[in-house]
Amino acid sequence: MRKSSWQSRRRHGRGGHQQNPWLRQRHSSQRYTTEGPQSLQDPGCEDDESASTSASPNTAADSSVPDLPGYYYDPEKKRYFRLLPGHNNCNPLTKESIRQKEVESKRLQLLEEDEQRKSARKGLNASSFLQKSRLGFLNVTSYCRLAHELRVSCMERRKVQIQSSDPSALASDRFNLILADTNSDRLFTVNDVKVGGSKYGIISLRGLKTPTLKVHMHENLYFTNRKVNSVCWASLNHLDSHILLCLMGLAETPGCATLLPASLFVSSHPGVDRPGMLCSFRIPGAWSCAWSMNIQANNCFSTGLSRRVLLTNVVTGHRQTYGTNSDILAQQFAVMTPLLFNGCRSGEIFAIDLRSRSQGKGWKATRLFHDSAVTSVQILQEEQYLMASDMAGKIKLWDLRTTKCLRQYEGHVNEYAYLPLHVHEEEGIVVAVGQDCYTRIWSLHDAHLLRTIPSPHPTSKADIPSVAFSSRLGGSRGAPGLLMAVRQDLYCFSYG
Repeated sequence: MRKSSWQSRRRHGRGGHQQNPWLRQRHSSQRYTTEGPQSLQDPGCEDDESASTSASPNTAADSSVPDLPGYYYDPEKKRYFRLLPGHNNCNPLTKESIRQKEVESKRLQLLEEDEQRKSARKGLNASSFLQKSRLGFLNVTSYCRLAHELRVSCMERRKVQIQSSDPSALASDRFNLILADTNSDRLFTVNDVKVGGSKYGIISLRGLKTPTLKVHMHENLYFTNRKVNSVCWASLNHLDSHILLCLMGLAETPGCATLLPASLFVSSHPGVDRPGMLCSFRIPGAWSCAWSMNIQANNCFSTGLSRRVLLTNVVTGHRQTYGTNSDILAQQFAVMTPLLFNGCRSGEIFAIDLRSRSQGKGWKATRLFHDSAVTSVQILQEEQYLMASDMAGKIKLWDLRTTKCLRQYEGHVNEYAYLPLHVHEEEGIVVAVGQDCYTRIWSLHDAHLLRTIPSPHPTSKADIPSVAFSSRLGGSRGAPGLLMAVRQDLYCFSYG
C-alpha cells in the first residue's frame, strides 16, 4: 500500500509545472495566438514595412505571448521556462540576462547584414532612378531621397589607425566624446583614463585618406577628475581657436567653464597661434554651453544653469543673467539675428533676445514645447527652422515663424540620456545615436529613415558611440563620411 501511494505521488510530481493543466491550456492557446496575426497583414504594405523592419533593432517578441509570473517564454523553442530563484545573488537565468542576450543576438545579426550590404534594397542603383527621373517617373523629392539613401547605404565601415606618442594609453583610454571643428580637419576628444578622470586630445584628420586611414593624436598633460557636462568649439582669436568646456563641481571644488586653447595640443595656424592661456570662469552647476558667432554678442559665450542662463563676455568679464523656470540642457546662438535658443528640462524651447535687458519682461522671443526634457537644439542655416530632440526619443523640425512642428523623425531611442543631434543641410541628412547604441540616419527633407548602423561592440549604457559627420572629412578636399568612436576604437564610414 505504501509502495503504491509513493509511486502515485512520484508520477504526479514528475514533470513539475509542465503537467499543470492551466499552463498547458495557456500554452496550447498560445500556438494559435502567435500564428494568427501573421495571416492578417496587409500584403500591399509588405514591401514598405520590410524596409523599416529590417532597419529597426527594436523588433520585440510577439506581444500576444502572455507573461506568466515566475516563467519566461522562449520564442525560438516556443515554450515556457521557469525562472530559478536566486541563491547567493547568483541566478543564471534572469529577465535582464534574457533581454541582454536577445539584444546582443539582434545586434550581431544586423552587424552581419550591415557588412554584407551592397545597396539599400533591390533595384536601388544610380542608373535606374536617374533614368526614371529623366522619363518623369520620379519627382524632385523622391529623386533626392533615393540619392541620399543610395549614398548612405553604400558607406562601409573601416577602422582608423590612431598614431600617438603613447601607444599604451590608446589601448586603455576609452573615448567618451568626439567633436569635429568647423573645417572638419580636427577632432577634439575626451577620453576616460583607466586610473580615473578624463584626458583631452586633438586628432588631426588630414591623414584620413584611403586606402590607409591613419590619423595622429595630439595629447596634452591636462587631466581633470570632474565630469564634462558640455563642450563646444570657440572662436576667440580666430576660427575654432579654443575649446569651451563645462566641468561639473566635485566635493569642495565648484564647477567652472574653461576656455582651453587648441594651440596647447597642435598649432593649426603657424606664426599666428601664440602660446595660449587657459581661462577658467567660476560657474557652478553648468549643464550646457554655446559660443556666440553673432556680431552683437562678440567674444561672448553662454552657459545653461539651474533655472537661469548666464551670458559672459570673455574680454570684459561682464555677465548678464536671465532667470528661467527650469534647467537649461541645450543652447545655440543664431548668427543673423541676435537670438539665443535654449532647451529646458521641462520640455520648453525659448529664444532670448540679446538686445533686451535681463530685468525686463519681453526677452523671450519664441516659445516651443516638447513633452520631455530637451537635450539638443540645432538652428538651420536660414534661421527659420529649428531641430530639437528630447529624452522621450522625439526628434522634431519646427517652423520658427509659425511655431508649428513640420515633421517628426521616428526611430530614435532615448529614455533619460543626454544625447546630441547632428544636422547636415549640405548632405540633407540628420544623424543621432540612440541609447540602444544604434546610429540612425534620416533624410532631412522627408524624415525617411535611410540607415540604421549597429555598434561594433556589445550594447552597453557605458559604451554609447560618439559620432561626427562632415561633408569634407579631413579638410576642404575630403569626402563626406561619418566618424564613430566607441571604447578604444575609431571607425570611418565614407561614401563610396
